[in-house]
Amino acid sequence: MNKNPITEQDPYLAAFRGSFTSALRWHHLDALWESLKAAADDQWFIYAIGHQPPREPAPRDKLLHFIDEIDALLRREHDEDYCGIVYADDLKRPAFIKIYDPHNLGVSCGYSDNPPLPGWVLSRIPPCDPQQAAAPTASRKRWWEKIFG
Repeated sequence: MNKNPITEQDPYLAAFRGSFTSALRWHHLDALWESLKAAADDQWFIYAIGHQPPREPAPRDKLLHFIDEIDALLRREHDEDYCGIVYADDLKRPAFIKIYDPHNLGVSCGYSDNPPLPGWVLSRIPPCDPQQAAAPTASRKRWWEKIFG
């Protein structure tokens, strides 16, 4: 049981829900990766949504390896002449990057009441699980258990 529930004030959750800009074209993504590589250090968390959030930042070499691998995956599996599925808080000096899975896009851009979660997140803030933050309230859990419990 989680003794520290995620709240709206959680720094990671606040950043996750913050303002982002898309790397719309592939050359924008190239520039984003170059900015990230130039500032790469041992202070980045690499988080695959749906997995246990990492407790420690990744070493620089793992970050660089991840960038190469995710770039190859996106170019291979997002068969479009534009990128548009990678978002950063700042394209030139990123501190938080959301990368959407090409096979789970839904409405990743534009407006949606229930947008899909990204597949991967790179951040300088220790991550929490956004799925847990969106978990149903206790009253909704009781309602569900009453019906199906």
